[in-house]
Amino acid sequence: MQNQFKRRIMVLAVVSASVFAPRANAECGGLPKFKFGASIHQQSWRGSQSSAASLLLVSDSGEPIVGFWKVTFTSAGTTGIPDGTVIDQAYSQWHSDGTEIMNSSRPPVTQSFCLGVWKKVGGLRYKLNHFALSFDANSNLIGPANIREDVTLSVGGRTFSGTFTIDQFDQAGNTLVHITGQITGTRITADSPASIAF
Repeated sequence: MQNQFKRRIMVLAVVSASVFAPRANAECGGLPKFKFGASIHQQSWRGSQSSAASLLLVSDSGEPIVGFWKVTFTSAGTTGIPDGTVIDQAYSQWHSDGTEIMNSSRPPVTQSFCLGVWKKVGGLRYKLNHFALSFDANSNLIGPANIREDVTLSVGGRTFSGTFTIDQFDQAGNTLVHITGQITGTRITADSPASIAF
């Protein structure tokens, strides 16, 4: 009898928690709004409100460029910067959903992270377009920077190489700096030794 009573209390507690629990919404620039009860949003499944729900696989690209890379940007053909000058050494992750993130060797106060999108343009060739907000050493906003890459993955997928451009703009859209060069990437895996970082 006491076990049945405990089970009923447990079931009531679970049902109450799922029905009356507030739903938190992360919203930029506004106060959170609370709603009671669970809800599923339309973007959670394929189809319209009136169609039957089905889970949607966002991406399973199977592209060999996907992964974690150590990349080196080297100047080539840039006025005022000698060819062969290392512009940046960074870590970059190419994701299966067509997005990318890079952790640059720039000082963090000037902006060391940038976000990008990529697409396959044929064979083992890929184009990347990414942006960062750049700041000076006093944390004053300079403007957006745009990095574009055109890379070809090696057979076997352990390295890539290609070209890049970096354009730094001011807040009015005027080009402050234009850098061109060569980029190389080396894949980092779960078995890569620490020496790959040097």
